[in-house]
Amino acid sequence: MPPTPRPASWAQLRLSNRMCGRGFSHSAQNCAIRTRSVLSKLWVPAGGLPGAEGESGHDKLIRAGFLRQAHSGVFQLLPLGLRVQQKIEALLDLHMQRIGASRLSLSTISSEKLWRRSGRLDNVSPELFRFADRKKMSLILSPTHEEEITSLLAGTIKSYKDLPLRLYQSTRKYRDEIRPRHGLLRAREFTMKDLYTFDTTVDSAIGTYQEVSAAYRAFFADLKLGILVAEASSGDMGGDCSHEYHLVNPLGEDVVASCGGCGYTANDEVAMARPLPRGAHAASRDVSAANVRVWRGITKCRETLVNAWYTQHANDSQEADINVHAIKEVVPELDLSIGEPLSALMEACKTDAEALSTPIRVINVVDYRLAHSFDALRGQLPVVPTDLDAFPVFQSSMMESSSGQALNIRPLTDGDECPRCEKGTLQLHRALELGHTFYLGTRYSKPLELSVTLPSAPGGASPVQMGCYGIGVSRIFGAVAEHKVDSRGLNWPRAIAPFEVVVIPTSAVTSEAINFFDTLVGQSPTCDLVLDDRRETFGWKMRDAEMIGYPVAVVLGKAWRERGICEVQCRSLAIKDEVAVDQLPTYLPELLSRL
Repeated sequence: MPPTPRPASWAQLRLSNRMCGRGFSHSAQNCAIRTRSVLSKLWVPAGGLPGAEGESGHDKLIRAGFLRQAHSGVFQLLPLGLRVQQKIEALLDLHMQRIGASRLSLSTISSEKLWRRSGRLDNVSPELFRFADRKKMSLILSPTHEEEITSLLAGTIKSYKDLPLRLYQSTRKYRDEIRPRHGLLRAREFTMKDLYTFDTTVDSAIGTYQEVSAAYRAFFADLKLGILVAEASSGDMGGDCSHEYHLVNPLGEDVVASCGGCGYTANDEVAMARPLPRGAHAASRDVSAANVRVWRGITKCRETLVNAWYTQHANDSQEADINVHAIKEVVPELDLSIGEPLSALMEACKTDAEALSTPIRVINVVDYRLAHSFDALRGQLPVVPTDLDAFPVFQSSMMESSSGQALNIRPLTDGDECPRCEKGTLQLHRALELGHTFYLGTRYSKPLELSVTLPSAPGGASPVQMGCYGIGVSRIFGAVAEHKVDSRGLNWPRAIAPFEVVVIPTSAVTSEAINFFDTLVGQSPTCDLVLDDRRETFGWKMRDAEMIGYPVAVVLGKAWRERGICEVQCRSLAIKDEVAVDQLPTYLPELLSRL
């Protein structure tokens, strides 16, 4: 009789516990046998879908049987895909619990009323899935849960002694993407892990932020992913401190600038080149009105038009890019959410009875390359749009920052000088954002009335200091598939592979092969193994194994049957070794530790 197989991994142990608890068997031996992982008992709809030249990681996820598309930007996870997602979540559980966070599950349904109280509804409403119940209550499918968690704690926390508190969840979220693309990388329904932290003081909250940041770095290190941690904008989330976690990849929609000298790294929304010295102007004899361009914006008060002037060169596209965040540095009240600023200004003028007597303010922000010639060219430029001819206008120009530095409003480029060190230069990377951390301060606790009375300030309640920390579980799934795909298939890191080791007999699966597999499982408790016992040819199984992307394959061929020698293959390390059966329990964990 073969030895009783032991659960091959935490995943199988958890599964065996669930199965026993549901009445499948009260016998430990039978329960363990139930967990023998064989592909014939797992629904893997592989095959039947033709490949294509240069297909993406997402295409291979479909062909390998990890997922299927249900609707635009909405996907069904199949058993292999669910195993990958569960392993990502389990690894996150480990790191969250190490920093003392408790897991909960918040409702997907939230109310417009709550989001209106936080002041965020109008800014994000185009991306919300909104609906009403039979009582006409306006509801939404939450894309994130700051409002819900803050409201929950506002009615629960009774004392400062309840803090600090760290709560997290892994749940489905929803965003009405106007153009879903790249499979799981830009979906309308997605899974995210979000952690919310609550502290009594700013110092304590910053300490929490640093601790969570260290946990995030450790999590990505376990995935063996080279991550760029970039300074970032807080955007609609609010708060004063924000970092993004990026995987460099050509499919990325973000641009990250990094310095090889000092390590400075920032999202292009906030990244800056080394400031130009006071009075730096690029005098150019060939600057004419014909190669001057303008970008327009409007302030939040809808009373000021912002003209950003720059020169266009012969090799520029018809409309050169502008670093709007550099403009916002000198005009902080600039509203970047308005796509048609002139229309917004005219609409505001129509509703303002005093508009005809109150001058409209026009601010001209001038790039340093044009500063030398701007005054001479002003009369030839559309400084005041014809739409404003009927209104009084007050103009002003900005050619330097408040600290006297020349203005560079063109985007960063490779080779720009680093703003943090003397000798470094910046390199730009296309990158996929996988995580984002925010120190929120009192952005949500104030409007939603989450406060406690502190011993140091007994006179009144103080708003709780908050932070939020998100990691895109679905995005990691899709990003790793894209990042590690090759012409032969997917190539998972050990930590989140659907199975770490696949055992493939070269001929029909016999009782001898099954006994070997059960023994290997029992002798390798730290490894997650699966047996390919399907009635397919050996060549078909090997191609399928490469497409699925198991880190390691153990082949049971003639040498195994005659001499007890297995062939162990690892594509990512270019390994193909012959290993004796009795050496496998030692060899496999050592090999996997390198992945």
